[in-house]
Amino acid sequence: MKKKLLMLCLIGCSSLVKGIAQETVEDTKRQNTFCNPMDINYRFQPRGLKAYREAADPMITQYKGKYFLFASHSGGYWYSDDMLNWNYIPIKSLPIERYAPDVLIKNDTIFYTTSIKKKEHIYYSTNLFEDSWKPLETLFPLTYSDPHFFKDDDGKVFFYSGSSDIKPILGVQLNDKLQPIGEPISVIPHNIAEHGWEAVLDTNQKEKNGFNEGAWMTKYNHKYYLQYAGPATEEKTYADGVYTSDAPLGPFKYELYSPFCYKPGGFVGGAGHGSTFQDKYGNYWHTATLLIGKRNYIERRIGLFPACFDRDGVLRTFTAFGDYPTIMPDRKINFEKESLFKGWMLLSYNKKASASSSIETFPIANAFDEDIRTWWSANTGNRGEWLSIELDGDVTIKAIQLNFADNDSEIRSDSKVDLPYCYRILASNDKKIWKVVVDKSNNTKDACHEYLELAKPLKAKYIKIENVKVPDGKFSIYDFRIFGLKNGKAPLEVNGLEVTRTEDSRKAIVKWTQNKSATGYVLNYGINKEKLYSSYMMYGCDSIELTGLNKDIVYFFSIDAFNESGITKGTKTITVK
Repeated sequence: MKKKLLMLCLIGCSSLVKGIAQETVEDTKRQNTFCNPMDINYRFQPRGLKAYREAADPMITQYKGKYFLFASHSGGYWYSDDMLNWNYIPIKSLPIERYAPDVLIKNDTIFYTTSIKKKEHIYYSTNLFEDSWKPLETLFPLTYSDPHFFKDDDGKVFFYSGSSDIKPILGVQLNDKLQPIGEPISVIPHNIAEHGWEAVLDTNQKEKNGFNEGAWMTKYNHKYYLQYAGPATEEKTYADGVYTSDAPLGPFKYELYSPFCYKPGGFVGGAGHGSTFQDKYGNYWHTATLLIGKRNYIERRIGLFPACFDRDGVLRTFTAFGDYPTIMPDRKINFEKESLFKGWMLLSYNKKASASSSIETFPIANAFDEDIRTWWSANTGNRGEWLSIELDGDVTIKAIQLNFADNDSEIRSDSKVDLPYCYRILASNDKKIWKVVVDKSNNTKDACHEYLELAKPLKAKYIKIENVKVPDGKFSIYDFRIFGLKNGKAPLEVNGLEVTRTEDSRKAIVKWTQNKSATGYVLNYGINKEKLYSSYMMYGCDSIELTGLNKDIVYFFSIDAFNESGITKGTKTITVK
């Protein structure tokens, strides 16, 4: 009854706040968009000097009409009906504290393994909703890292593994009892001399092998696509490349459009070691590991990106605007004509902001800099701490993403604490009269990257988040991201695009004339003038060094500009030999 009276009071008072929508987010229609990092309960880890959350090395599969998500060091796994809302199942009957889990589905049985350092059993289950996994009777006779099962159309099973800066990725066929037939063979070697993106460091600058790892096989149109990650999970240049073959064990040919999944820029970088799979409508998706890497070098998150094979069989992943709101389709999509990018632009970048308090080393600006590796922190975790942003005039808000930072938290995986973040979001046009538009004071959802799609557009100049309770530590936010559209014109087209390959043709210097009407830019490039499938998002700059190209290959480039009102596609494509 009290809740109903409160809602009536809020609606009655809303006429005092010109232009602010009357419904709260809780009165929503069914959400049909999502935003990376994926909105799941990333688990606090049992290791490290500082508390941090993590999930990485993801794989998603369908089983009995539901999607199942497995990830490293997560204490369990998730299931979903729609890939928007994920339910967590904690598990004790598996070696769940290990890296790079993978599963194989045969009939109604699902088999599970992870990276292992000694010969162990493969586990199996026929009910993923019960914590009742059992080991197979026979030990698997190999040790391996980053394992992957692949079942071909004829029922034959193949096994790939490897995570090393020296050894290649290996492959072997398995028999009906999931035992190797013969010895594993090399299927993917290292080749930094030709593949710039495989070299280590964020800028691929060190002439040293990265880790080739995270193998994943997809069969499409009778061709085998063996995918792999490099150079290292702790780099923003972490990406996935691909070799192809007419047979599951090769010989394999390197695809020069690699890496096919690449995301060094934007809010959260890194897009390697994932899985390619189909949804229930036949659309392809690619999961990937995203990087924070501040409290621990492997502090990571999970991304989900649309993917497809084009008419020529080129595997591509859509990572441009990959951490903006994306549509979750309810039908088969023609990716050559349609896009799943919702078109909602970021309204909160580098805006004026204020807070109840701020620690000098974690200033307010960090919450609006589009960098997940920095964060703002209040002085305490007390109720009433707040963070407020002033938006440009005449904007329409469509969605909000809250990325909580857990500053000074001491939580570990076995800590007996409630994990939800409890908060309220308020809106105003004058900073005097505020209306509650989201009330999560009694939130029970553990979501450190909570994404809220508004039921109706919200018009307001000021948006504030007010703390009610944090799980531990201080009230802190990586970024308070607000999406929608500003009434106005998209930016002017970018001029002056220049690309110079250096003496080392695996690298290129890209420059353009900075556009005052643009918030940022997306550089598009590829090895075919009609297929500029790779992208690099940047804010407020006029140059970038690309370091992950393939040696002695002709590339084609164009550049788009974007602002809060939309995107202006580049109409000029330049060729760089």
